[in-house]
Amino acid sequence: MSDFLINSLIPQIQSWLEEDDLHRNLHYTKSLPATEVKLQLKVKSPLILAGTDYLVATFVALGAEREAFEFLRNWDGKSFQNGEVIEFPESLPFSVAVTGERLALNLLQHASSIATWTHKHVEIASKKKIKLLDTRKTTPGLRSLEKYAVRVGGGFNHRLGQTDTWMIKDNHKSCLGGLSGALEFFLAQGAFYNNIIAEVHDLHELKEAQSLGLKHLMLDNFTIAWIQEAVKLKSDGATFEVSGGVRLDNLEKYLIEGVDAISLGSLIYSAPRVDLSLKFKPI
Repeated sequence: MSDFLINSLIPQIQSWLEEDDLHRNLHYTKSLPATEVKLQLKVKSPLILAGTDYLVATFVALGAEREAFEFLRNWDGKSFQNGEVIEFPESLPFSVAVTGERLALNLLQHASSIATWTHKHVEIASKKKIKLLDTRKTTPGLRSLEKYAVRVGGGFNHRLGQTDTWMIKDNHKSCLGGLSGALEFFLAQGAFYNNIIAEVHDLHELKEAQSLGLKHLMLDNFTIAWIQEAVKLKSDGATFEVSGGVRLDNLEKYLIEGVDAISLGSLIYSAPRVDLSLKFKPI
């Protein structure tokens, strides 16, 4: 595993470990035996594995040797079926294993759920070579994990943060003088390499955005009929992203020639939970 990556994750892992409040019960913590155990990760539903670095960082933060997890290198993105068991070749002290088990499993399960759910959407959208994007509708504190899991599942990240690229949204238009006023505001930020994306909500606003020279447009809550009309107006070099109302069960309807990407917050916030458990075997 990458020392740099694991080290970068450990401070956040340590803050999460503090939620278990182990320092309040010193007798319990000191009583945990350090006898060696082997770990088994049991897969209880079909899944795309994601988040293994977070699992490793959890146990390393508790004192485990990172070399014990080398076998997991490049495992993110692998498919597993219900009933498969992943045997950890190296043992861990029981005190480390039992302390880190729940956090490590929670993070692995959350990431794998998002990767698996994203992959189901990507399988459909790839038929028309349309990219699937996440949004900033993420869990506070878990954005990096969730955005990473989308990538593992074959999706793409929209923005990691507000300033990655400028995006003109409803509230900007309402408070900054409409579409043109919001555009002037973002141009004045002086971020030479930042693109500007504009949300548009009907064909009239689409035409206004194009007249202002905007190239990257999000067709927000457009009907299928409106999208079909919008792509007829698409200019060279423009990017059309569809968002709003798209679900797994209606995704195929939005795979319209001329659409470059579809963004779904539900890739993250609606991902059904995959089922994993972590078991110990005394040596």
